[in-house]
Amino acid sequence: MPKIIFPAEWAAQDAVQLTWPNDRGDWAPYLAEVEPVFIDIAREVALRERVIISCYDDAHCQAVTDRLMAAGVNLGNVQLYAIPSNDTWARDHGPISVYADQQPQLLDFIFNGWGGKYAAELDTRITEKLVANGAFAAKHQPVNLVLEGGGIETDGEGTLLTTTSCLLAPTRNPQFNQTQLEARLGELLGVDRFLWLHNGHLEGDDTDGHIDTLARFCSPDTIAYQGCNDPQDEHYPVLDAMATELRALRTRAGKAYRLIELPWPQPKRNEDGKRLPGTYANFLIINGAVLVPTYRDPADTAALAALRTCFPDRDIVGIDCSALILQFGSLHCVTMQLPCGVLAPVSN
Repeated sequence: MPKIIFPAEWAAQDAVQLTWPNDRGDWAPYLAEVEPVFIDIAREVALRERVIISCYDDAHCQAVTDRLMAAGVNLGNVQLYAIPSNDTWARDHGPISVYADQQPQLLDFIFNGWGGKYAAELDTRITEKLVANGAFAAKHQPVNLVLEGGGIETDGEGTLLTTTSCLLAPTRNPQFNQTQLEARLGELLGVDRFLWLHNGHLEGDDTDGHIDTLARFCSPDTIAYQGCNDPQDEHYPVLDAMATELRALRTRAGKAYRLIELPWPQPKRNEDGKRLPGTYANFLIINGAVLVPTYRDPADTAALAALRTCFPDRDIVGIDCSALILQFGSLHCVTMQLPCGVLAPVSN
């Protein structure tokens, strides 16, 4: 059996993958609000590494190129591919990268629209189409298992942090119980420690409790998590229970984790009054920086400061994601990092 390593997000990266919003899907009413968010993400990433962008078709590729050029994005670090999509959540339809005997490998899991809630027949094929278009140098391995990147967190040292509400949802892999799923993920991801959270939920989240909305590894011994300090808020009991669970977790060495509580933003709602899942835990680690979602909220400054203590050697960059949560996700949800060795070299 090859030695499998599932790298942490802070490991060196080749690129970040995006799937650009278009006027054919749920983003159609909000394109004017959401495209600037994608441009901001692309700009910050392209300053430091490459950006791989899936667009709906050739015309969409040209339109996105024009927008990026007008915004001053470094197009030398941007590659666009005409690949149709249902939606934009690259974290969940993008490949999960591992190293098998030090060689990069793309694990192409099934994406079923978070348990059949949304259409996903185009999204689940994006990775294979990127492979067919020559975007990747890494070996491509289709996996007959439902799994979303937002549902798992790793410390890069064989530990997986996740939630029972998502990974054990009957709409994902009902053929497996927890023990069987751990065994299968252990084979695929090379992990041998599973830290399961039984509490944690955000109103408006339709992923069944993705870990990347709740608690994130910042180093092998540090976890940043979304807190709630308002006892009158509907989230207080479940997030307080989650914090209690996190305090009980131990590192491989048997020590308590260093826990960084992220501040609680004020309630965000859409025009119909539905609560939106604003969370500061949905940050993205890239080469030399951490991109942090902000929400035009008084807590934004404190959130950036808290994460600065977790990543003292990286730039902490806030990106206004008020528009992203209109479709119930945030910054990490629309991105997928691609570790070193995954991409094909740029042809001259």
